[in-house]
Amino acid sequence: MREKLNENPLAQAALVGVLLIAAAVFLLGGGGGKGGEEEGSAEGAGGSVTVSAATAGSPTQLPPPSTGVGAPPSLPQAVTSAYEAGDTVVLLFVRDGGIDDRRVADAVRQLSSMSRVATFVVPANKISRYAAIAQGADVNRVPALVVLSSKGVDSGVPQASVHYGYQSFQSVEQAVIDAGYKGGTLPYHP
Repeated sequence: MREKLNENPLAQAALVGVLLIAAAVFLLGGGGGKGGEEEGSAEGAGGSVTVSAATAGSPTQLPPPSTGVGAPPSLPQAVTSAYEAGDTVVLLFVRDGGIDDRRVADAVRQLSSMSRVATFVVPANKISRYAAIAQGADVNRVPALVVLSSKGVDSGVPQASVHYGYQSFQSVEQAVIDAGYKGGTLPYHP
């Protein structure tokens, strides 16, 4: 068969044609793309907060959660309630037993002195319950500090910042303060 294909230019052309048609069907038929996705409404039962990818520490606008097959599960009620109440939501995803994870968790617990801040320390093995946030913010390692701006700051469209690795109390506190900032920014001129 191989010799026949190598010696016959008509057979070679037919094989190339079949491969091109198969590739076109695969690409245009939706076999390899994201075609046909739709966004759902923000009012879902049990969760109205999702996040999109963010560069470390920069706020990112969060799209409304999608519904249907493959949609992330609803967020825990405590997180949704805190956001709806206008609190700044602080999620810390940690690995049990990690030294820096434990220290960042201690820093996050100190936020209890701040008003209108809801903190949640989540073990890495429970991250799937927070998939709507973790996937959207592209959380890819722990410890990961995710700070959601309060509902009053973000004009109804949640925004999040992600900070990885060890964080002191001062840096955690600054991330929360930054999430609540309502003013404009000034250009920098050296």
